[in-house]
Order: sequence, then C-alpha cells, then structure tokens
Amino acid sequence: MARFVLRFSGLLFRENLPRTVSGWKRVQWTRPFHTRAGLRSLTRYDESTINVDWQKKLTPEQYFVTREKGTELPFSGIYLNNSEPGMYHCVCCNAALFSSETKYDSGSGWPTFSQVEGAEGNDESNSNTLRRTDNSMGSTGTEVICKKCDAHLGHVFDDGPEPTGQRFCINSVALTFKPTSSQ
Repeated sequence: MARFVLRFSGLLFRENLPRTVSGWKRVQWTRPFHTRAGLRSLTRYDESTINVDWQKKLTPEQYFVTREKGTELPFSGIYLNNSEPGMYHCVCCNAALFSSETKYDSGSGWPTFSQVEGAEGNDESNSNTLRRTDNSMGSTGTEVICKKCDAHLGHVFDDGPEPTGQRFCINSVALTFKPTSSQ
C-alpha cells in the first residue's frame, strides 16, 4: 500500500513539473520557512535550533513572552514603576529600544513609552523596533517587535501623549534596564 501511495503522489507532482524538450525537468521542492505567526521570515534558518538556543538563554517567562508572543500579567512587571534614568534594551539581543526619558505612567499595567529610541518624530526607520499587524486577540492591533531578533515586545496604540501620540505598552520581561552612569 505504501508503494502505491508513493507512486500515486509521484504522478500528482509530475503534472506540476515543467516540461523540457528532452523530457521532465527535475525540480527540487523546498519548504518555505515561516515564523509562528505564519509570516515568511526574511532569514533562512532552522527554527528548531534557534528555539533551543532561546530556551537555554531565557527564563521560561521571557521565552513565553518574547518567542511565543505571550503577555505578562498587568501590574506585575519589574520595570512598571522604575523611574531611574537609563536605557531599556531587548532581553534577547541587547538592542537599545527605549529611553527612560520617554517613559510615563499610563495606568495600563505595563511599562509605557511615548517613543522608541532612535526615532525622529514618527519616523522609526533608525530604531531597533518594527511594527506588525496583530489579529490574535480578535481585533486588529499593532505588535511591536525587535528588529534585530524578532522578539515580541508588546503593542503600540494611538492614544499616547503629544508630540507623538503613541503609547508603547511593553512587557517588562522583554526588557533589561541599564541605568545611566553618574559621572
């Protein structure tokens, strides 16, 4: 039976192969790489080896939030009430993401920023973040991810303070904080 299925599937695929003058052209079929969100990745890598590395590097909660697009409980993050001057970095790749100068208390339960580091007004092309449409919660939102390692950081909303009008709600476990050294 297995031989029959194998030969039958070979006939099905043969119809889709391009035909040349000398006969059937041999084509190697490759499986496209996808992220967990179903989007094509710009880098070609074996996702299973990357996941093992992230699982070794991160705590289970950090892995859940950054690699599986989870969310920490509101009002539970270690950086929610942090008011020290410094820079917030990606917990996965150490990319600079947010300055403490743009942090404010939105009352949402997550550390909130009005602008990403490296942005000039609403131009975020020089920052270490990307925005991606997120339909996972039943409504359309905008996910914020790290440009360097694709880590899920949180979400951005259009109800923030001026001048940007943006509210970046970021998970504390997706961040590391480096205080500004006093000299």
